[in-house]
Amino acid sequence: MRKLKRWNKTILFFLVLVVFLFVNNTSLFTKERDAKPLLLAHRGLGQTFSMEGIEADTCTASRIYVPEHAYLENTIPSMKAAFEAGADIVELDIKPTKDGQFAVFHDWTLDCRTNMEGSVKDYTMDQLKNIDIGYGYTADQGATYPFRGKGVGLIPSLDEVLAAFPDGAFLIHIKSTDPDEGKLLADYLSGLPVNRLTQLTVYGDDGPIRTLKSQLPALRVMSKDTLKSCLVSYAGAGWSGYLPSVCRNTELHIPEKYARYLWGWPDKFLNRMDSINTRVILVAGDGDWSEGFDSVSDLQRLPDDYSGGIWTNRIDVIAPEFTIKKLE
Repeated sequence: MRKLKRWNKTILFFLVLVVFLFVNNTSLFTKERDAKPLLLAHRGLGQTFSMEGIEADTCTASRIYVPEHAYLENTIPSMKAAFEAGADIVELDIKPTKDGQFAVFHDWTLDCRTNMEGSVKDYTMDQLKNIDIGYGYTADQGATYPFRGKGVGLIPSLDEVLAAFPDGAFLIHIKSTDPDEGKLLADYLSGLPVNRLTQLTVYGDDGPIRTLKSQLPALRVMSKDTLKSCLVSYAGAGWSGYLPSVCRNTELHIPEKYARYLWGWPDKFLNRMDSINTRVILVAGDGDWSEGFDSVSDLQRLPDDYSGGIWTNRIDVIAPEFTIKKLE
């Protein structure tokens, strides 16, 4: 009889626990989120390419799809087009130049996209203005190069970007593992007004992000270390509603492959992160190669009435879909 009572208590305990986990983490009883998703335009509006067989050193400019628009990534015209299409945030990549500025450019070297060799740090900002960043783009294995001659002067400095879009929100990517680049960027950002810093988020490798954060603790940042620290801590304690301090004031890029396993996904999780000033961006696939929600059919994989952040490489295709939904 005693064993039976103990067994009954154990069953009751686990039943109560299961009910608690469900009620505390289901979105069914969560306050409805009626905002539209936050749209993040990766590198502004640029040419997209096949992800099949891609590696870290793949020259993506040599495998673009047939162009559907005239914009090249990480340029002021592409950012303007992205904001006008409906982007809430534009992501861009930065690299230090020979004369101590930040150029907005993605690749490790200039060889793939441009008519020059070497890296950004080998040139001054003025010299980079003479480079044709459209030189290497081809959609037909080199038979034609539709952007040759059209990319001269299009590499902007970070200064120029922030001046061109004084109210624009940006996600800045430090394309380096060097902690000194985090210090260099921190020194630069320290000269900006506080209200401007609230419009900026920086992400990248652990080293430079750690250095940057030590100088600008109020700035929203993300690295593999901050992402892992938050998600591991949340996995262990988030079921209770507890929000680890390491999750506060950061950014989380969540691959759609794993999002469903987060406690409270989607609405309760998003509300929890909102409460600690943490932005959630959903990226497509498993998150390896900056895959985005780039077609109308991709959007069908989103949770119903999803209102978190969305990573896209085709803001021109995605943003109108939410305008249509709003009108409906």
